[in-house]
Amino acid sequence: MILSASRRTDIPALYGEWLVNRLAAGEVLIPQPYRAHHATRLLFSPETVDVLVLWSKNPAPFFTALDRVENLGYKNLVFQYTITAFDAPWEPHLPPLKQRVQTFSQLAWRLGPARVDWRFDPILLDSEHTPAWYGVRFQKLCEELASCTTRCILSFADLYPHQGHLFQEASQAQMEETICRLGEIAQRFGLPLFTCAEAGDFTAWGIRPGACLDQKRLESVVGCSLKTRKDPGQRPACGCVESVDLGVYNTCIHGCAYCYATRSFSQAKRRYASHDPHSPLLTGWPSPDWKITEKRPGSLKTGQLSLF
Repeated sequence: MILSASRRTDIPALYGEWLVNRLAAGEVLIPQPYRAHHATRLLFSPETVDVLVLWSKNPAPFFTALDRVENLGYKNLVFQYTITAFDAPWEPHLPPLKQRVQTFSQLAWRLGPARVDWRFDPILLDSEHTPAWYGVRFQKLCEELASCTTRCILSFADLYPHQGHLFQEASQAQMEETICRLGEIAQRFGLPLFTCAEAGDFTAWGIRPGACLDQKRLESVVGCSLKTRKDPGQRPACGCVESVDLGVYNTCIHGCAYCYATRSFSQAKRRYASHDPHSPLLTGWPSPDWKITEKRPGSLKTGQLSLF
Protein backbone atom coordinates (compact mmCIF):
# COMPACT_ATOMS: atom_id res chain seq x y z
CA MET A 1 0.00 0.00 0.00
CA ILE A 2 0.91 3.65 -0.31
CA LEU A 3 0.60 5.16 3.16
CA SER A 4 -0.14 8.88 3.15
CA ALA A 5 0.48 11.19 6.12
CA SER A 6 -1.32 13.34 5.22
CA ARG A 7 -3.33 15.36 2.75
CA ARG A 8 -5.71 16.29 5.59
CA THR A 9 -3.31 17.72 8.16
CA ASP A 10 0.40 18.32 8.73
CA ILE A 11 1.42 15.17 10.60
CA PRO A 12 5.22 15.68 10.37
CA ALA A 13 4.92 19.18 11.86
CA LEU A 14 2.26 18.57 14.49
CA TYR A 15 1.85 14.85 15.17
CA GLY A 16 5.25 13.32 14.44
CA GLU A 17 5.66 11.37 17.69
CA TRP A 18 2.21 9.89 17.24
CA LEU A 19 3.12 8.73 13.72
CA VAL A 20 6.28 7.00 14.94
CA ASN A 21 4.28 5.25 17.66
CA ARG A 22 1.69 4.08 15.12
CA LEU A 23 4.37 2.78 12.76
CA ALA A 24 5.92 0.87 15.65
CA ALA A 25 2.54 -0.56 16.67
CA GLY A 26 1.60 -1.50 13.10
CA GLU A 27 -1.92 -0.18 13.44
CA VAL A 28 -3.92 3.04 13.54
CA LEU A 29 -7.55 4.00 14.01
CA ILE A 30 -8.87 6.29 11.27
CA PRO A 31 -12.24 7.89 12.08
CA GLN A 32 -14.86 7.66 9.37
CA PRO A 33 -15.50 11.32 8.50
CA TYR A 34 -19.28 11.13 8.11
CA ARG A 35 -20.12 8.50 10.74
CA ALA A 36 -19.64 9.43 14.37
CA HIS A 37 -18.01 6.80 16.59
CA HIS A 38 -17.06 4.66 13.59
CA ALA A 39 -13.45 4.01 12.67
CA THR A 40 -11.27 1.79 10.53
CA ARG A 41 -8.45 -0.08 12.22
CA LEU A 42 -5.70 -0.11 9.61
CA LEU A 43 -3.18 -2.91 10.10
CA PHE A 44 0.17 -2.69 8.34
CA SER A 45 3.87 -3.52 8.50
CA PRO A 46 7.08 -2.61 6.65
CA GLU A 47 6.32 -5.52 4.33
CA THR A 48 2.92 -4.15 3.30
CA VAL A 49 3.76 -0.42 3.20
CA ASP A 50 5.53 0.07 -0.11
CA VAL A 51 6.00 3.84 0.24
CA LEU A 52 5.38 6.23 3.13
CA VAL A 53 4.43 9.64 1.71
CA LEU A 54 4.77 12.56 4.11
CA TRP A 55 3.04 15.87 3.32
CA SER A 56 4.20 18.96 5.17
CA LYS A 57 4.77 22.70 5.22
CA ASN A 58 7.17 22.42 8.14
CA PRO A 59 8.84 19.01 8.50
CA ALA A 60 11.64 20.34 10.71
CA PRO A 61 10.10 18.88 13.93
CA PHE A 62 10.15 15.44 12.28
CA PHE A 63 13.87 15.40 11.50
CA THR A 64 14.75 13.63 14.73
CA ALA A 65 12.21 10.90 13.90
CA LEU A 66 13.58 10.00 10.46
CA ASP A 67 16.17 7.56 11.80
CA ARG A 68 13.58 5.87 14.00
CA VAL A 69 11.15 5.49 11.10
CA GLU A 70 13.82 3.93 8.92
CA ASN A 71 15.01 1.69 11.75
CA LEU A 72 11.46 0.38 12.06
CA GLY A 73 11.79 -0.80 8.46
CA TYR A 74 9.98 2.02 6.65
CA LYS A 75 12.83 3.03 4.38
CA ASN A 76 10.91 4.16 1.29
CA LEU A 77 10.12 7.71 2.39
CA VAL A 78 8.92 10.47 0.07
CA PHE A 79 8.14 14.06 1.06
CA GLN A 80 5.63 16.39 -0.54
CA TYR A 81 6.97 19.69 0.81
CA THR A 82 4.78 22.75 0.24
CA ILE A 83 6.39 26.18 0.01
CA THR A 84 4.07 28.78 -1.49
CA ALA A 85 4.47 32.40 -2.56
CA PHE A 86 2.43 33.78 0.33
CA ASP A 87 3.37 35.94 3.30
CA ALA A 88 2.57 35.51 6.98
CA PRO A 89 -1.02 36.86 6.89
CA TRP A 90 -1.98 33.95 4.65
CA GLU A 91 0.11 31.38 6.55
CA PRO A 92 0.18 32.87 10.07
CA HIS A 93 1.57 29.98 12.10
CA LEU A 94 4.39 28.73 9.90
CA PRO A 95 8.07 29.45 10.58
CA PRO A 96 9.69 32.27 8.55
CA LEU A 97 10.20 31.49 4.88
CA LYS A 98 13.99 31.58 5.20
CA GLN A 99 13.84 28.86 7.85
CA ARG A 100 11.54 26.66 5.76
CA VAL A 101 13.78 27.00 2.72
CA GLN A 102 16.74 25.93 4.84
CA THR A 103 14.72 22.96 6.10
CA PHE A 104 13.99 21.97 2.51
CA SER A 105 17.69 21.97 1.70
CA GLN A 106 18.50 19.89 4.79
CA LEU A 107 15.78 17.37 4.00
CA ALA A 108 16.98 17.01 0.41
CA TRP A 109 20.51 16.40 1.67
CA ARG A 110 19.20 13.77 4.11
CA LEU A 111 16.93 11.83 1.72
CA GLY A 112 18.12 12.95 -1.71
CA PRO A 113 16.47 15.49 -4.05
CA ALA A 114 14.47 12.80 -5.86
CA ARG A 115 12.53 12.07 -2.65
CA VAL A 116 11.59 15.64 -1.82
CA ASP A 117 9.05 17.20 -4.19
CA TRP A 118 8.39 20.93 -4.04
CA ARG A 119 4.69 21.79 -4.07
CA PHE A 120 4.02 25.37 -5.20
CA ASP A 121 0.38 25.06 -4.28
CA PRO A 122 -2.08 26.72 -4.25
CA ILE A 123 -1.94 29.55 -6.75
CA LEU A 124 -4.80 31.99 -6.25
CA LEU A 125 -5.19 35.14 -8.30
CA ASP A 126 -6.64 38.49 -7.29
CA SER A 127 -5.78 42.19 -7.57
CA GLU A 128 -2.72 41.73 -5.34
CA HIS A 129 -1.60 38.24 -6.33
CA THR A 130 -1.11 38.75 -10.06
CA PRO A 131 0.84 36.64 -12.58
CA ALA A 132 3.71 39.14 -12.31
CA TRP A 133 3.67 38.88 -8.51
CA TYR A 134 3.90 35.09 -8.71
CA GLY A 135 6.74 35.36 -11.19
CA VAL A 136 8.86 37.42 -8.80
CA ARG A 137 8.20 35.09 -5.85
CA PHE A 138 8.72 31.92 -7.87
CA GLN A 139 12.01 33.21 -9.26
CA LYS A 140 13.35 33.84 -5.75
CA LEU A 141 12.26 30.42 -4.54
CA CYS A 142 13.79 28.69 -7.56
CA GLU A 143 17.11 30.31 -6.75
CA GLU A 144 17.02 28.49 -3.40
CA LEU A 145 15.19 25.25 -4.18
CA ALA A 146 15.85 24.22 -7.79
CA SER A 147 19.03 22.35 -6.86
CA CYS A 148 17.31 20.60 -3.94
CA THR A 149 14.58 18.78 -5.85
CA THR A 150 13.92 17.07 -9.15
CA ARG A 151 10.45 18.48 -9.78
CA CYS A 152 8.01 21.18 -8.77
CA ILE A 153 4.26 20.60 -8.70
CA LEU A 154 1.84 23.49 -9.01
CA SER A 155 -1.91 23.78 -8.78
CA PHE A 156 -4.45 26.57 -8.94
CA ALA A 157 -6.73 27.00 -5.95
CA ASP A 158 -10.19 25.51 -6.03
CA LEU A 159 -12.81 27.50 -4.16
CA TYR A 160 -14.58 25.49 -1.44
CA PRO A 161 -17.91 26.59 0.09
CA HIS A 162 -16.46 27.30 3.55
CA GLN A 163 -13.99 29.80 2.08
CA GLY A 164 -16.76 32.26 1.16
CA HIS A 165 -15.47 35.19 -0.88
CA LEU A 166 -11.82 34.80 0.07
CA PHE A 167 -10.82 34.64 -3.58
CA GLN A 168 -12.20 33.94 -7.03
CA GLU A 169 -11.29 31.02 -9.22
CA ALA A 170 -8.81 32.02 -11.90
CA SER A 171 -9.90 32.56 -15.48
CA GLN A 172 -8.26 30.59 -18.28
CA ALA A 173 -6.42 33.72 -19.46
CA GLN A 174 -5.05 34.40 -15.97
CA MET A 175 -3.96 30.81 -15.59
CA GLU A 176 -2.18 30.83 -18.94
CA GLU A 177 -0.34 34.07 -18.18
CA THR A 178 0.78 32.72 -14.81
CA ILE A 179 1.77 29.38 -16.27
CA CYS A 180 3.76 31.09 -19.01
CA ARG A 181 5.77 33.11 -16.48
CA LEU A 182 6.42 30.18 -14.16
CA GLY A 183 7.27 27.85 -17.03
CA GLU A 184 9.88 30.23 -18.42
CA ILE A 185 11.47 30.64 -14.99
CA ALA A 186 11.51 26.89 -14.31
CA GLN A 187 13.16 26.22 -17.67
CA ARG A 188 15.94 28.67 -16.88
CA PHE A 189 16.68 26.72 -13.73
CA GLY A 190 16.34 23.33 -15.39
CA LEU A 191 13.51 22.46 -13.02
CA PRO A 192 10.80 20.11 -14.36
CA LEU A 193 7.40 21.66 -13.69
CA PHE A 194 4.16 19.69 -13.45
CA THR A 195 0.54 20.55 -12.83
CA CYS A 196 -1.58 18.71 -10.30
CA ALA A 197 -5.32 18.13 -10.72
CA GLU A 198 -5.58 20.64 -13.57
CA ALA A 199 -7.73 19.78 -16.58
CA GLY A 200 -6.06 22.38 -18.82
CA ASP A 201 -3.27 21.58 -21.28
CA PHE A 202 -0.16 23.62 -20.49
CA THR A 203 2.39 21.60 -22.44
CA ALA A 204 2.95 24.56 -24.77
CA TRP A 205 4.72 26.24 -21.86
CA GLY A 206 6.80 23.17 -21.05
CA ILE A 207 4.60 22.15 -18.16
CA ARG A 208 3.37 18.58 -18.14
CA PRO A 209 0.34 17.10 -16.40
CA GLY A 210 1.54 15.24 -13.36
CA ALA A 211 0.54 13.67 -10.09
CA CYS A 212 1.84 14.09 -6.57
CA LEU A 213 1.59 10.33 -6.14
CA ASP A 214 2.90 9.37 -9.56
CA GLN A 215 3.11 5.63 -10.20
CA LYS A 216 6.42 5.64 -12.08
CA ARG A 217 8.00 7.92 -9.53
CA LEU A 218 6.89 5.70 -6.66
CA GLU A 219 8.13 2.62 -8.52
CA SER A 220 11.55 4.25 -8.85
CA VAL A 221 11.62 4.64 -5.06
CA VAL A 222 10.53 1.06 -4.40
CA GLY A 223 12.68 -0.48 -7.13
CA CYS A 224 9.95 -2.63 -8.63
CA SER A 225 6.60 -2.30 -10.36
CA LEU A 226 3.44 -1.58 -8.39
CA LYS A 227 -0.12 -2.65 -9.14
CA THR A 228 -2.04 0.57 -8.53
CA ARG A 229 -5.19 2.32 -9.66
CA LYS A 230 -6.30 5.94 -9.93
CA ASP A 231 -7.41 7.29 -6.57
CA PRO A 232 -11.23 7.48 -6.71
CA GLY A 233 -11.31 9.80 -3.70
CA GLN A 234 -9.53 12.69 -5.43
CA ARG A 235 -10.74 15.32 -7.91
CA PRO A 236 -11.51 14.07 -11.45
CA ALA A 237 -8.42 15.72 -12.96
CA CYS A 238 -6.11 14.30 -10.29
CA GLY A 239 -3.76 11.63 -11.61
CA CYS A 240 -2.58 10.32 -8.25
CA VAL A 241 -2.59 6.62 -7.52
CA GLU A 242 -4.67 5.36 -4.62
CA SER A 243 -3.26 5.68 -1.12
CA VAL A 244 -4.45 5.18 2.45
CA ASP A 245 -4.47 8.46 4.35
CA LEU A 246 -3.90 8.51 8.10
CA GLY A 247 -5.03 12.10 8.62
CA VAL A 248 -8.18 13.70 9.98
CA TYR A 249 -9.81 16.92 8.80
CA ASN A 250 -9.95 19.94 11.12
CA THR A 251 -6.78 19.02 13.00
CA CYS A 252 -4.18 21.35 11.44
CA ILE A 253 -3.35 24.52 13.39
CA HIS A 254 -1.17 26.26 10.81
CA GLY A 255 -4.14 28.53 10.13
CA CYS A 256 -3.55 28.95 6.39
CA ALA A 257 -6.30 31.13 4.95
CA TYR A 258 -6.77 29.02 1.81
CA CYS A 259 -6.85 25.61 3.53
CA TYR A 260 -9.42 23.12 2.24
CA ALA A 261 -8.88 20.61 5.06
CA THR A 262 -9.62 22.90 8.01
CA ARG A 263 -13.10 24.35 7.94
CA SER A 264 -13.01 25.44 11.58
CA PHE A 265 -9.77 26.69 13.11
CA SER A 266 -11.33 26.71 16.59
CA GLN A 267 -12.27 23.05 16.21
CA ALA A 268 -8.77 22.27 14.97
CA LYS A 269 -7.29 23.87 18.10
CA ARG A 270 -9.64 21.88 20.34
CA ARG A 271 -8.76 18.65 18.59
CA TYR A 272 -5.06 19.43 18.73
CA ALA A 273 -5.38 20.04 22.48
CA SER A 274 -6.96 16.57 22.86
CA HIS A 275 -4.08 14.88 21.07
CA ASP A 276 -2.22 12.09 22.88
CA PRO A 277 0.77 10.62 21.01
CA HIS A 278 0.02 7.23 22.58
CA SER A 279 -3.58 7.05 21.34
CA PRO A 280 -4.44 4.94 18.29
CA LEU A 281 -6.48 7.96 17.10
CA LEU A 282 -4.88 11.14 15.86
CA THR A 283 -6.87 13.19 18.37
CA GLY A 284 -8.59 11.96 21.51
CA TRP A 285 -9.30 8.36 22.47
CA PRO A 286 -12.04 6.00 21.27
CA SER A 287 -14.80 5.13 23.71
CA PRO A 288 -16.09 1.56 24.24
CA ASP A 289 -19.14 2.17 22.05
CA TRP A 290 -17.10 2.86 18.92
CA LYS A 291 -17.70 0.50 16.00
CA ILE A 292 -14.37 -0.63 14.56
CA THR A 293 -13.85 -2.23 11.14
CA GLU A 294 -10.49 -3.83 10.38
CA LYS A 295 -8.63 -3.31 7.14
CA ARG A 296 -5.38 -5.03 6.22
CA PRO A 297 -4.17 -3.94 2.75
CA GLY A 298 -1.27 -5.80 1.21
CA SER A 299 1.79 -4.79 -0.74
CA LEU A 300 1.32 -3.50 -4.28
CA LYS A 301 4.58 -4.97 -5.56
CA THR A 302 4.32 -7.15 -8.64
CA GLY A 303 7.90 -7.65 -9.85
CA GLN A 304 11.21 -6.07 -10.73
CA LEU A 305 11.44 -3.02 -12.94
CA SER A 306 13.14 -3.45 -16.28
CA LEU A 307 16.33 -1.44 -16.66
CA PHE A 308 15.73 -0.96 -20.38
